Amino acid sequence: MVIIDKKTRKVICVAFCNGKKHDFALYKESGIYVLRRIKIGADSGFQGIAKIHANSATPRKKSKNKPLAKEDKEYNRNLSQERVGNENAIGFIKRFKIVSERYRNRRKRFGLRFTLLAGICNYEIVTV
Repeated sequence: MVIIDKKTRKVICVAFCNGKKHDFALYKESGIYVLRRIKIGADSGFQGIAKIHANSATPRKKSKNKPLAKEDKEYNRNLSQERVGNENAIGFIKRFKIVSERYRNRRKRFGLRFTLLAGICNYEIVTV
């Protein structure tokens, strides 16, 4: 899980776990606290975050029998336009193959290495 500042596109915080874990479960277990005045724009993996953080936005999903209305589609489109900077920052980090492919080294050091790569990316954003 990566938390990115919308304006500067810098990585603020990262959280990890061993193996596969749902995004929202990782958020709850990580203990990361976000101020109430800060808006969270999350993907569909964080369904239910509005119960914990009132100032959050997640895409609206269609149900089995009811398709999305035009307002919901417009809302999802606007939300994805806001989040595109976050996805670009994550893609910038994934240019390092150690992050984008299967990690085959010591699990204990993955967090350290990912944090170092995020720091390098933050430095590149500042110097460019």
